[in-house]
Amino acid sequence: MSKLPLADLRVVEIGSGDQLGYCGKLFSDFGAEVIKIEPDGGDPMRQHAPVVDAGNGTREGGVFAWLNTNKHSVVADLDDAADVAAIKELLQSCDLLLDARAPASIPTSLLTHDDLRRDNPGLAITAISWFGENGLYSDFRATDAICRALSGNVKLVGAKEGPPVLPRDGQISVMTALTAFIPTLAGLYDRKRGARRFAVSAHAAMLHISEFDTGLALEVGFTRPRTALNRFGRGYPVGNFPTKDGWLGVTVVTPAQWAAFCVMLGLPELEKETKFTDGLARANNSAELAAIFQPILLQQSADYWFEKGIELRIPLAVVPSMEELLRQPYYRTRGAFAKVTIGSGSFEAPVLPQHLTGSPPIANGKAPLAGSDEIADFKPRDRIATRQATLDDPLPLKGLRIVDLTMGWAGPTATRQMGDLGADVIKVESCQYPDWFRGTDPRGPYHPERTYEKVYWFQQMNRNKRGITLDLTQPKGLALLKRLIADADAVIDNYAADVMPRLGLDPDSLRKLNPKLIVVTMPAFGMTGAWSGVRAYGSTLEQASGLPSITGREGDPPTMVHTALGDPYGGVSAAAALLIGFMHQKQTGKGQHIDLSATEALLPMVAPSVIEQSINGTTGPRLGNRHPRFVPHGCFPCIGEDQWLTIAVRDDDEWQALCKVIHRPDLAEDAALATADGRRADEDRIEVAIRHWTMTVRPELAMNALQDAGVPAGTARLPLDMAGDPHLLSTGHWQPKTRRFMGPHLLPSVAYREGSSRAPYAITQLAPTLGQHNEEVLREVLGLDASEIAELRGAEIIGDTAISKKAKATVTAK
Repeated sequence: MSKLPLADLRVVEIGSGDQLGYCGKLFSDFGAEVIKIEPDGGDPMRQHAPVVDAGNGTREGGVFAWLNTNKHSVVADLDDAADVAAIKELLQSCDLLLDARAPASIPTSLLTHDDLRRDNPGLAITAISWFGENGLYSDFRATDAICRALSGNVKLVGAKEGPPVLPRDGQISVMTALTAFIPTLAGLYDRKRGARRFAVSAHAAMLHISEFDTGLALEVGFTRPRTALNRFGRGYPVGNFPTKDGWLGVTVVTPAQWAAFCVMLGLPELEKETKFTDGLARANNSAELAAIFQPILLQQSADYWFEKGIELRIPLAVVPSMEELLRQPYYRTRGAFAKVTIGSGSFEAPVLPQHLTGSPPIANGKAPLAGSDEIADFKPRDRIATRQATLDDPLPLKGLRIVDLTMGWAGPTATRQMGDLGADVIKVESCQYPDWFRGTDPRGPYHPERTYEKVYWFQQMNRNKRGITLDLTQPKGLALLKRLIADADAVIDNYAADVMPRLGLDPDSLRKLNPKLIVVTMPAFGMTGAWSGVRAYGSTLEQASGLPSITGREGDPPTMVHTALGDPYGGVSAAAALLIGFMHQKQTGKGQHIDLSATEALLPMVAPSVIEQSINGTTGPRLGNRHPRFVPHGCFPCIGEDQWLTIAVRDDDEWQALCKVIHRPDLAEDAALATADGRRADEDRIEVAIRHWTMTVRPELAMNALQDAGVPAGTARLPLDMAGDPHLLSTGHWQPKTRRFMGPHLLPSVAYREGSSRAPYAITQLAPTLGQHNEEVLREVLGLDASEIAELRGAEIIGDTAISKKAKATVTAK
């Protein structure tokens, strides 16, 4: 077996939590030697349900085991000078420290980052925390629900009357870990340049999800309302619908999809009904439309309709339970699940979705028991880095060139990560078919007023890139693209699986053109398997992942989270895969195909429930806004219209603090409520008491009062609120910019800071106008002269103005 891409790295983990665990798993499953430092008695997550019998009377947390496959475990006391001295000695031979301790605790500990950077300058450090090391929330107490609420990812979910829906824990960890892994591995890519320190904010990482709605709100001046369960966006039908057997996920957006949906229902005449002709009209008349199509869906199974959807190119998905998900042939064929062992116990769980065909990860594997290793077991080794990088050094990926053939949200998110870290990203569009994030409606002002240059979403996803246009339907345009790819380090697209092969740009052909090339494809269900041709949006991916079946309350339909999760998660998953590919390329000089399935990129988010199903043979009832460990836990109404506060009580001390803030000494003195089990037995009464208080106070004041008392609490913010969020303003998250056509606007920063800087990386290049860098790239990269470029422009192979199909037809006729 060839060496895994990260096998040259030694990594130490300090702290606890699933964000740290998943980031470390990305290293360990791709071959790094990861050493987890645990306290006496082991990491607290070892006790979290579901638990598996590990032998010798030991029961171990299944999620913990999955997060820690292929790692080593050392028990040490970070308050003991001798243990800390031994850890410091170990770190002398390590490439990276992953540290999830609370930011405020690190400077006063025996193991400070300042000391390590001074005494151990070749050590890279990445600190992971809820809100980063600076800013107004940096000392806030937090949980998944609190962080999610404050990042604008809760308030739009659920019934119109509320409360907003709090999804299950274990999902923030995936986004945060990937967001931490990307700059960390980028910093390790060329370690001769120096070791880097990054501080990563989970809260800022979650803005990858809400920033689409933030951009939409900044563009139109308001945030779309929360309308109903499984109702979001501006179209209909979009959501989960019952069938004769199982639930069907539907996302009908375009006119062609609506026409095909009507054909599928056996009602082609419905397409022309005035009240249903476009998505907004269908949304306004949704009750009448649902009364027509839902009885028809009930006549056949979800599997039947899904197969019809593949045939008619409609974005449909079967919404599986965890039991159904584990046995679906598609996932089995692609190896999406594999065994995790700990002690003598075992179960199945999702594998890492970064499907590198030339250097795949270990498919889960063995997790360590606490203290299964000693520090003395790890022998000294040389490392490449000898100095700390400074902010004057080039960005980590400077020198790499990526040809970006992506459109929309998912693919451009992946390449945005690369551009932010210094890679030369060349975005390729065409005047005939610009990126659809520039707008999908070519009517009205789209062409005469260049509306396609004024869309907020495009600015967010495409900063730090150069942009060119090439008409790939013309042989010269396709030939120029191939020349561009022939000297690139990577090429990435997020089209449906059959699009690039039709142009002769399939992975094998591209790698023959350039053997060192990394080719990233990211269609909804990957390039192989029976579902590779499925059309999908981010909502389709969420439906197919099974996530709706574990969200919401028992008895509700499978509940979606009202944002296109598949896009941001697919984007950062692809970025992580690309960086691992670069490590392999650097070591071997060889490229490879990365076959990313955007749906599989969501499976880690359902891992806790998959693990529960595998261990117990079933999953427990959906808890709504309640929590399996924290009690009370929920989203409570406050003064004002649609104002909500999320509260999570993690232990008995926080319960006492909560009672004091809400002026209920009677509850604090009630011995039956002194423990979590006792409170769970009387949760209804407790929630009534909390509501009586929250409904008398504004959410910001309530949040601050509870945080001051040490109780995790966070306002449920709208995406629009993010632009004025006091914490984000204090950290410089929003960078004001002015761009041609667009004018002044705000752009989001990266979710990390380098070194000890409080400032984010500056956005050095605004999103390109259409074809903005044609001449620059064609001259600099391909060596074309002025006459050749003029000829291309005359033939409309390149250009800087979108061409309407009608205008193109007129030119062709002449």
